[in-house]
Amino acid sequence: MQIYFKTSDFNVLTMRHKHSAGMQISLKRVDHAVLFEASNSRGHTVRIEGRRDMGGSESAPTPTEYLLMSHAGCTAIDVVELLRKMRQPLVHLELESQGHMEEDRLPKVFTTIHLHYRLFGDIQPEKAEKAISMSIEKYCTVSKMIDSVARITHSFEIISENQPQDNPM
Repeated sequence: MQIYFKTSDFNVLTMRHKHSAGMQISLKRVDHAVLFEASNSRGHTVRIEGRRDMGGSESAPTPTEYLLMSHAGCTAIDVVELLRKMRQPLVHLELESQGHMEEDRLPKVFTTIHLHYRLFGDIQPEKAEKAISMSIEKYCTVSKMIDSVARITHSFEIISENQPQDNPM
């Protein structure tokens, strides 16, 4: 492991591990309040904004909303791949995430996160449970980063292709 210290306007500590996957983002302020634009090394860009009580105008998700979105995306990718490996005919997946924070604590951290999966296709319930549990408990990087702070729970429903649907795709 190598440790580099750089000095400019700020002191920065960078640790480089010989065999770790690197990731880098850039962030810049785009207004005189709390609106930022973040870009990754592949050129993808998102906007991030502070809450209204911090000067935001609700034009972009907050960092904690992005955390829930990232968590949902991470586990959804795992579930799709795991069900594919289990030879389950997944046609579509929708996921809702609800996080709760302790309001009287600083920093405000998520204490519970509930994920509800809607799986479309003729999926065996035991395979769905196994794929979701494996994702949350073993494979989803975001889950593993937050499970020591927040209790993560889940539920799911299977909507069979033969079942009438209120909301067609």
